[in-house]
Amino acid sequence: MKSPSSWIWVFKKKNSFSDGVQGKSGGLKMKQLSFMGVVCTVMLFIVYRTTNYQYQAYKVTEMEEKLHPFNQEILVASRKLDGLPRGIVQARSDLEPRPLWLTSSKLKVDYSNRNLLAIAVGIKQKDSVDDIVQKFLPENFTVVLFHYDGNVKGWWDLEWSNEAIHIVARNQTKWWFAKRFLHPDIVSIYDYIFLWDEDLGVDDFHPGRYLDIVKEAGLEISQPALHPNSSDIHHRITVRAKKKRFHRRVYDSRGSVKCTEQSQGPPCTGFVEGMAPVFSRSAWHCTWHLIQNDLVHGWGLDMKLGYCAQGDRTKNVGVVDSEFIVHKGIQSLGGGDMSERMVSDSKKSSKKRVASNHDGRTEIRRQSTREFTVFKERWNRAVEEDTKWIDPYKSDQRRRKKQRLRNDH
Repeated sequence: MKSPSSWIWVFKKKNSFSDGVQGKSGGLKMKQLSFMGVVCTVMLFIVYRTTNYQYQAYKVTEMEEKLHPFNQEILVASRKLDGLPRGIVQARSDLEPRPLWLTSSKLKVDYSNRNLLAIAVGIKQKDSVDDIVQKFLPENFTVVLFHYDGNVKGWWDLEWSNEAIHIVARNQTKWWFAKRFLHPDIVSIYDYIFLWDEDLGVDDFHPGRYLDIVKEAGLEISQPALHPNSSDIHHRITVRAKKKRFHRRVYDSRGSVKCTEQSQGPPCTGFVEGMAPVFSRSAWHCTWHLIQNDLVHGWGLDMKLGYCAQGDRTKNVGVVDSEFIVHKGIQSLGGGDMSERMVSDSKKSSKKRVASNHDGRTEIRRQSTREFTVFKERWNRAVEEDTKWIDPYKSDQRRRKKQRLRNDH
C-alpha cells in the first residue's frame, strides 16, 4: 500500500499534466478566435466595398437615366420582345415592294447595291419631278414620292409611277416625311440616300457618274454643284467650279462671311445645302437622329451636318462639280393652292374653294425663322448638358472639357 506522500506526488503529477493540456487547448482556442476575427473583418470589408460599389453604380445609372431617358425606353422595348425566340426577330426592313405571288422573273431579285431617291412633290412640279425620276430609275434607284398636296391620282399616267412608292400627308415638308418614313433601320439596305427638292433641273446630271465620284473621293455627305444661273443660290461653296470634278472648300472674301485658308467650318468648308443633299448609309444614320421631330423646315440643320460626316468634315463633305444641277427656286409649299381649303358639302356633289385670308409663304418664312432660333438654342443647351461630349472642331472647348473631366476624377 502506497504511503500518503506517494499519493500526494501522483496527485500533483496529474494536476500538472491536466494544466498542460488545458494550456495547450486554451492557446489553440485563442488562435482560432483570432483567425475568426480576421475572417469576419475581411468579410465585413468585402460586404462594405460591394455595397458601396453597388450604390455608386446605382447613382451612375440614375444619372444616366436622367441625362439619357431613351436608354430606359430601349430597355423596356427589348423586354417586350422576351416572348419571342431571338432568331425570329427582324429588326430591319426596307422600302422594296414584294410581289403578292412569285413568277419566274421574280424568283431572283437582287437588293444589293441599291440607292434611294426621296422627293417631296406637288402636282404643279410634275414635269420637273418626271425629269428627275427618269434619270434615276435606270441606275438601280428606289423612288419615294412624298405628296404634300394630297394629289396622288394625278401621277398615275406616268410610266414609272407604279414603280415608285407614294406617301401622302398634306402640307408637310420633306424633313417631316424623312423623320417619319426614312428611319435608318428602314433604309439600311441603301448605299446612298438622295433627299431632294422637286424644283431641280437635271439636264447636266447623271446619278451613276455622280456616285462614282462620291465613292472615289470618300464623300459621306455631298451635293451636286449648282449652275451659276440658278435662281436660288445662298452660299458660294455650292456654285459649280467648271475646272474641277469636285471641291471641299471655297475661298471668297466677299460678303459677311470671309472664307480663307484658315476657315475650318461651314459655309466655307464641310458644308452642303438642304435642297439636294446626298448621304451615305452611315451619315444618314447620324443625320436622321439630328433631324428634330417638331422642327419641320430644317433651318440650321445644314450648318451641323458636318458632325455626321463620319470623320473630318473638311474631307468627308463635298460638292460635285462635273455633275451639276439647276435650282429653280420655286416656292410651292404654302403658296397658291396650298393656302386654300377644299370644303365638301355632303348634300351636293360640287366643291367650292375657300381662299385663305393670309399669305402662306410669309407665315412659312416666319415659322422657319422661329425654328432656326429654337434649333440653335437646343444645340447649345445639349452641348452644355453633355459634359462628356467634346466638339471635334473647337480646340478651346476640347481643352476645357478635358480639364473638367480630369478635375471630376
